[in-house]
Amino acid sequence: MQLVVARIGRAHGIKGEVTVEVRTDEPELRLGPGAVLLTDPASTGPLTIEAGRVHSGRLLLRFEGVRDRNAAEALRNTLLIAEVDPEELPEEEDEYYDHQLMDLDVVTKDGVEVGRITEISHLPSQDLFIVERPDGSEVMIPFVEEIVTEIDLEEQKAVIDPPPGLIDDQAEIASSRDAEDSADSEDKA
Repeated sequence: MQLVVARIGRAHGIKGEVTVEVRTDEPELRLGPGAVLLTDPASTGPLTIEAGRVHSGRLLLRFEGVRDRNAAEALRNTLLIAEVDPEELPEEEDEYYDHQLMDLDVVTKDGVEVGRITEISHLPSQDLFIVERPDGSEVMIPFVEEIVTEIDLEEQKAVIDPPPGLIDDQAEIASSRDAEDSADSEDKA
């Protein structure tokens, strides 16, 4: 199975290094020296990582055969793809690869069907499940422990405990101003 593990950014310096936008939780495993990665577009690869380092909080890579800034800049926006055994599991117990979560049925803790995971969006603050509901609409569910209470790969389901308003229209009034407005309305009646 193929997984996108990074996207090449701008050239850095004049010796062929590039910045990369990491898209894996295991960069030390997937983006280490000697790793051979497929590319999208395929015409730019495969690429073998010669060296890597962190500079100002950003990962820099140098690939075999890429020796100058022009060659590095030609790789910009290329996706780096690792070949991963589908049976391989992440090192941590509560971690999952995207392919393990795709197409899981999403149900509430009460057993109510919500839909099926069709996409996982990786945002800076958290990951989101994009869930297609039975009626074809979509709902976004934050992949956080407080909401996604269980992932059962054997049963192919994700159990959620959504706050009011996340998957229905039963949002609670949380603003103190709204509560004061309600109290004022009752006083005037």
